[in-house]
Amino acid sequence: MASTLLLALVFVIDLIAFGLAVAAEQRRSTATVGNNGKESYCVYDKDIATGLAVGSFLFLLLGQILIMVASRCLCCGKAMKPSGSRAWAVVLFITCWVFFLIAEVCLLAGSVRNAYHTKYKNLLDNPPSCATLRKGVFGAGAAFVFLTAVVSELYYVSYSKAARDEKPNNYGRDTGVRMGNL
Repeated sequence: MASTLLLALVFVIDLIAFGLAVAAEQRRSTATVGNNGKESYCVYDKDIATGLAVGSFLFLLLGQILIMVASRCLCCGKAMKPSGSRAWAVVLFITCWVFFLIAEVCLLAGSVRNAYHTKYKNLLDNPPSCATLRKGVFGAGAAFVFLTAVVSELYYVSYSKAARDEKPNNYGRDTGVRMGNL
């Protein structure tokens, strides 16, 4: 029951992170060149995408922390018996962290770059270079948020199955090899 509630909570948190990342991609800053007669300058629209990306970053971080605390980060709990579920848990654990790091880098770097507005003014006839974020950075972050969400849920299910398969070794009789007669 608690496992199902945790998965549902993490799913909702990851869904919020995904929605914020998609919204950040749609609302990223754009710039136009303004001219007051003597000089050209950059005019930026409102910077809402940076806040959305940071929110997505924090929600994804929260979801990852919840999954890792619940599974004791796969390495801090008791050792599990070798099984298919444990093997899948290890593979999904590594994949989950790789996707998580890529998503976080996309969101963080995109929000920093999106918040950067050049103050460059050009007194010549050439228009200034108005730096803006490339299209698709937050979209890539959103894609990796989605992949992180899916893989982290699969990781936790595999981890839970491997942990459930643990049974104490109760041997009713001695199973050792008797070599005392040799």
